[in-house]
Amino acid sequence: MIKVSILYPYREGGRFDIDYYCGTHMPLAARLFGASLKGWSVDAGINAGPPGTPPPFVAAGHFLFDTVEAFYAVFKPASDTLLADIPNYTDGGNGTILISEVKVAV
Repeated sequence: MIKVSILYPYREGGRFDIDYYCGTHMPLAARLFGASLKGWSVDAGINAGPPGTPPPFVAAGHFLFDTVEAFYAVFKPASDTLLADIPNYTDGGNGTILISEVKVAV
């Protein structure tokens, strides 16, 4: 199984609407990805470890797929719609994508 993570760096004074991201953008992606998507989640950054420190990332969206090929097959046709929605929740751009292999899941 692979996980596709989109990491949104924390920026002092930056805008990130976590409610929109969780309630609109991620469900939109899930609908567009269809049955190939095995699950999704969102992390909202709290801090960098010590209390009161800003987090390195304000948010991270995660998608689970069986294979990288399964992700690319559904992402390519959905990409224009998803990219066009980014300004609705952030002024910080596209985020950084990390594709990783899930070694342990519970």
